[in-house]
Amino acid sequence: MERYPEVVQVINVSQPPLEAIVSAKDAVDLARMANDELAELVVKYPDKFIGGVACLPLNNIDAALKEADRAIKELKFKGVQIYSNVNQKTLETPKMKPLYEKMARYNLPIWIHPWMGKSGDESVFGWPYETSSAMLSLVAGGIFRDFPAIKFMIHHAGAMAPYFEQRINWLFPLEFRDRNIHDPVEHFRKFYCDTAVYGSTLALTCAYKFFGTDHLLFGTDAPLGPNFGLTDITIESIKQMDIKDSDKEKIFWQNAAQLLKIAV
Repeated sequence: MERYPEVVQVINVSQPPLEAIVSAKDAVDLARMANDELAELVVKYPDKFIGGVACLPLNNIDAALKEADRAIKELKFKGVQIYSNVNQKTLETPKMKPLYEKMARYNLPIWIHPWMGKSGDESVFGWPYETSSAMLSLVAGGIFRDFPAIKFMIHHAGAMAPYFEQRINWLFPLEFRDRNIHDPVEHFRKFYCDTAVYGSTLALTCAYKFFGTDHLLFGTDAPLGPNFGLTDITIESIKQMDIKDSDKEKIFWQNAAQLLKIAV
């Protein structure tokens, strides 16, 4: 991080999901331990970390709700993290709705990290496809209709959604004609996304045009990969976008500050 002194982070526990690898009891204990350590890092290195994102034990939803409250109220976290499925169940499952209701009231985002399980092919297209499927499940499940204030933060510039805008327009009404979702593309535009596309200005421009100026936030895959998660080429790819400098400032920091309620 010393190589990029102008970059600060909101930190999270990447993977695997607790519910996929341990019992409900152990998941509760491990989530508390992980969140306490994240909070300690934020306190210890305030010039590097400006907040944390809570790890939740989703195989015990009541405990997950309590841990979300503790993380936000006591640890001052900036949201919670879930994965693109919950033990192979899609995200519109009724079990998850109390969490969505709670986070809508907090007006803080839910981060969605892709997860395919031990047998999944995560390379190249695996995670973007998994993210896209999770987005579709939330839209088709009416989550944005039922919780208008809900905010989801997704990876990789919105995955497949910006590229397949017209495919969504044409095929969604055929596939989900009974869901009472009249404008699915506008529901997809409600997602927030990061700039972690490994330096592709073309991909960022597509996401910018689809999601809008206010829904694209600076993010890399740090600390994974070379140069601290390709931080340098991510910065350069944003600078090369053919958009107003004021919009670039929104992407670099203003959108995150507003979404996460960070005083600057």
